[in-house]
Amino acid sequence: MAKTKTVFVCQNCGAESPKWVGKCYACGEWNTYVEEISITGKTKDKRLSLSLGNDKQKPVSVSSVTVSDIPRIDTGIVELNRVLGGGIVPGSLVLLGGEPGIGKSTLVLQMAMKLSSQKILYVSGEESPQQIKLRADRLSDLNGDHCLLVGETSLEQILMHIENVNPGFVVIDSIQTMEREAIESAPGSVSQIRECTAAILKVAKEKNIPVLLIGHINKEGNLAGPKVLEHIVDVVLQFEGDRQYMYRILRSVKNRFGSTSEIGIFEMQSDGLREVSNPSEMLLAQHEEDMSGIAISAAMEGIRPFMIEVQALASTAAYGTPQRSSTGFDLRRLNMLLAVLEKRAGFKLAAKDVFLNIAGGLKVSDPAIDLAVVTSVLSSNTDLTVPRGVCLTGEVGLSGEIRPVTRIEQRVSEAEKLGFKSIVVPRYNRGFNPEAYGIKVVQASKIEEAFRFLFA
Repeated sequence: MAKTKTVFVCQNCGAESPKWVGKCYACGEWNTYVEEISITGKTKDKRLSLSLGNDKQKPVSVSSVTVSDIPRIDTGIVELNRVLGGGIVPGSLVLLGGEPGIGKSTLVLQMAMKLSSQKILYVSGEESPQQIKLRADRLSDLNGDHCLLVGETSLEQILMHIENVNPGFVVIDSIQTMEREAIESAPGSVSQIRECTAAILKVAKEKNIPVLLIGHINKEGNLAGPKVLEHIVDVVLQFEGDRQYMYRILRSVKNRFGSTSEIGIFEMQSDGLREVSNPSEMLLAQHEEDMSGIAISAAMEGIRPFMIEVQALASTAAYGTPQRSSTGFDLRRLNMLLAVLEKRAGFKLAAKDVFLNIAGGLKVSDPAIDLAVVTSVLSSNTDLTVPRGVCLTGEVGLSGEIRPVTRIEQRVSEAEKLGFKSIVVPRYNRGFNPEAYGIKVVQASKIEEAFRFLFA
């Protein structure tokens, strides 16, 4: 017999407490506990219980399990296929998160309209079918006859639509608006999100239907709802970008069927999202004259090389206390590199304001960009320009050495393809032949050697 009781649930991490407390004991957040109705004991609603396999299965050894190639569904968007690991796996549950207005619904609708080989069920709890139709009309040359729209927030009704329509792909926009009638808490609460996601997962696995969930994010930029939401789903995608720029980046945070180091790049236009197949076209600015404080770096995201422009400005501190500011690059790492320049290379930057910017609004975590960062800072400080046609790659250590980087062959090949004349690489990068490329490869073991080549 099912019983109900009142508990207080943290809306940030999902921790429960029998009474209200100001600070969550699990995650440390303040004023996040909300009163909810909890159902205990066995319930007769077997249809929504989570069971991913046959109850009569017996344990088997690992060697006796047969594995076949997982079929993939082509989304029609190359950049999305790249991030997913080749396409959508049937029966998988994909969670897409991002800031409001970043383009999540546009990306999903564009994908749904390109999947002409599948019957799509698009469930929206935030917009009416008329609003979705207005967005679909802006997408160029796409036929939506196979895409069925329904505005619904009740989980029971959504499951009934899936049973009646029998779609090949389901979109839920968004999971925070869905509610189950048996739970009395408001939509978006921890209990509602957890139960609705578990029920949708059960249907996806039983019917082998891929489901894409759109999720909100909180003020810290993390996916809203309990952390168990990210554990339930198979793939977690993050759609990010700066509203001041047209470019959007799709990252894979979790992927049970592929790599989590891939990114997809899109450009927001009036007729939808355009795929950017060559990221270097947006990250390299064209300058008619040479300017100091600019260096080009050969960076990597996963197995994808691209060239990015690093801009730096070093000036005398106006108010006595020097400022350190960074856009798109870790500020703590910038402070470390400035200390290396001062201690190992002898450049006095303690009394200078230093501002660093990664062109294009991109956030870079590749350590191989270190050499370009210190070069751009030095170029701005001495007002000397980096020669045109030169790019750099290398991680800078605390002793001023240039450490080896991964996938050096792809970086050099990308620089050669884009017409660079020379590239500075770490001397101790093994496994590649510098003579095999049409670009001049300069090997350096210390930042002084790189500066000597760049500024003679």
